[in-house]
Amino acid sequence: MSEISAAPQWKPLRSAETARRIRWTFAIGVFLAVLAMLTPLRSLTLGLMASAATLIFLGLGVWLQSLRQERKEASDLAFVQGFIARDATPSLVTDEDGQISTANPAAMRRFDLENHRTLAAILTKTIANPAGVLFRLQSRALASGAAQEDLFTRDGHLRISVHAIAEQTLVWRIEQMAERAAPRSAQDSQHLPMLMVGRNDAILFMNDAARALVGSRVKGLDRLFTSLPVISGSTVPITTNDGPADVLVAEVAAGAGRRALYLLPAPQMQTQAQGWQAFQDLPVPLIKVAPDGTVQSFNRMASNLIGISLAEKEHLSRLMEGLGRSIGDWISDALAGRNVQKSEFLRLKRSDKEVFVQVVLNPISEEGAPALIAVLHDATELKSLEAQFVQSQKMQAIGQLAGGVAHDFNNLLTAISGHCDLLLLRHNQSDPDYGDLIQINQNANRAASLVGQLLAFSRKQTLRLETIDMRDTLADLTHLLNRLVGEKVTLTLSHDPVLKPVRADKRQLEQVLMNLVVNARDAMPAGGEIRITTEYQNLEAPLERDRVTVPAGEYVTVQVSDTGGGISPDKLQKVFEPFYTTKRTGEGTGLGLSTAYGIIKQSSGFIFVDSTIDHGTTFILYLPVYATRPAKTSAVTVPVTKAPQKHEDGVILLVEDEAPVRAFASRALRLRGYTVLEAESAEVALETLEDQSLSIDVFVTDVVMPGMDGPSWVKEALKMRPDVRVVFVSGYAEDSFGEEQTRIPNSVFLPKPFSLSELTDTVQSQLH
Repeated sequence: MSEISAAPQWKPLRSAETARRIRWTFAIGVFLAVLAMLTPLRSLTLGLMASAATLIFLGLGVWLQSLRQERKEASDLAFVQGFIARDATPSLVTDEDGQISTANPAAMRRFDLENHRTLAAILTKTIANPAGVLFRLQSRALASGAAQEDLFTRDGHLRISVHAIAEQTLVWRIEQMAERAAPRSAQDSQHLPMLMVGRNDAILFMNDAARALVGSRVKGLDRLFTSLPVISGSTVPITTNDGPADVLVAEVAAGAGRRALYLLPAPQMQTQAQGWQAFQDLPVPLIKVAPDGTVQSFNRMASNLIGISLAEKEHLSRLMEGLGRSIGDWISDALAGRNVQKSEFLRLKRSDKEVFVQVVLNPISEEGAPALIAVLHDATELKSLEAQFVQSQKMQAIGQLAGGVAHDFNNLLTAISGHCDLLLLRHNQSDPDYGDLIQINQNANRAASLVGQLLAFSRKQTLRLETIDMRDTLADLTHLLNRLVGEKVTLTLSHDPVLKPVRADKRQLEQVLMNLVVNARDAMPAGGEIRITTEYQNLEAPLERDRVTVPAGEYVTVQVSDTGGGISPDKLQKVFEPFYTTKRTGEGTGLGLSTAYGIIKQSSGFIFVDSTIDHGTTFILYLPVYATRPAKTSAVTVPVTKAPQKHEDGVILLVEDEAPVRAFASRALRLRGYTVLEAESAEVALETLEDQSLSIDVFVTDVVMPGMDGPSWVKEALKMRPDVRVVFVSGYAEDSFGEEQTRIPNSVFLPKPFSLSELTDTVQSQLH
């Protein structure tokens, strides 16, 4: 096409794909006809001639159909061209590549069509990124037939519309819209100096008032403000062509990482008539406060943010809280210029929702009387993110504390229960002291269970994993659960008939279910129904809820539902926190749900809670379906059955830094007939092994010790004595050094606290 015409001279071009099909069809048909004439076989000649005739007729049909389509497109386009020729709005006809074929007189007057042949080229001076805008509109038009978009450019309001009238033909209208009168509040705001700032403190836009204040166009905040960052609500100096000037900065979020900064007159430069009344429609919450803390005036944005409780002569202490000191002291320091922090984060006393605000106090003087202007900024989202981060840090710190305390306490319990076992060996049931020793042993076991809860919360307990069918587990628990819920509460179980097995610690999983059932029972003091439902679910796509993503796969879900009073939304997000409980003092420790959370997470599962006030609460467990895997070679090995009490032969090297635990373990092993060599550290153990005449059968070593740890010294020792077997003992979980243990052959793990029989049986199993 050599030129762009304003007259209806368009001749539609046949689709390149259609033309290519016609050419290939005719070419193949002719080729088959020639081949048929050259072939000596009559049967093959007839077949080739028939195929050639078919292809030629098919190509002829496609050609005739394309001619009819071209005539229809030409007729339609002639009508469109005749219509746009009389249109006062610039209109153009293009193909899918944006090449302009026809333009009406209005478009030829508006755009330079002699030097630009594409629609994107003629809009380059008007729109910053015309290619992206045109592609977006064209895609929508090809999908739905038409599209329209309004753009605000440097030349004003521009409306671009496009219609798809044929397979490769688009009609564009580019209309300059008259500016509509803005609402009064928007007009007033335009008279205030405003900067639009991007992510990197680049100034994207300055309105006329801002340019008049500064005296020129500024491209970055660092060229305007003497110090960064700029705090919303503070009075700061700016650099202008007339010298430094103080302004009150008010920040408003503008979306997409941008923010609008309003440069208001400094408080000391304002008068009551000029300053305060001009801010009524400003999109920044402002409150004027008297020296005694009472509200003197406020604008509409402040009223929307704080709510109906905001009124004149209301004291600030009744509107917000969380300062850590009295509102009066804060205001007195602000009036005297003693505030160390320029802004404070406070919580509004709203009953309908939780709102946090960032408040900056600016002193002013009206006719010699001091006052303050409080500039507020909604910080709810920021404080929510901060609270989540602090909560995760707190949970991590408590988990580390629980793990450390449990490790030390396990050492004490090992010594207590171990020496109690030694005493029981010397007393029979007729002895007067036998009952006291049994009490000591039982309470030591109870203490070990409590330590297990701490380790479960911190996800550091040792799990004895096994394949579990939830139907069998709940069947075994039914009798105990019925006793727990009492007579007023009905317990109902419902199972999926195609339930698949899961992999978990059965004892720990039973504890989770008992905790959930007991909590459900306590939520219904007047009685009700607890329903436990198991179900198989196959998640084809990841499940996202409560800021957690459950991967796609097969799961067994266990739902524990009650018909109690429910949990309020503000408490629902805290139920898994340790030591947090909704029960009255003395009725709960707040460890039950946090322990359940730790056990389920350590079992690679997920736990969620749903609750509705007056309708009840439902806890949902997601446990991944277990796929058969090869057994782990270094799994926890603690014999379940006791070995016969007999004397053994063997040399044991015992390495333990805790003297009471070392004393008990050595006595227990010697009573079984073993020869025991003791070492208080890894370094002493390696020195002992320097004697080549010593023959060692088993290393019994603690994992965590001062200096060199257990796995490290064992690996050194096995270089010289590769056939020695190893028993690791620790108050921490096996997972804390599981990777190290897998690299050490012939090693097993015995968790603390362990009894006399567990220790001797484990050593015996390693020897034999």
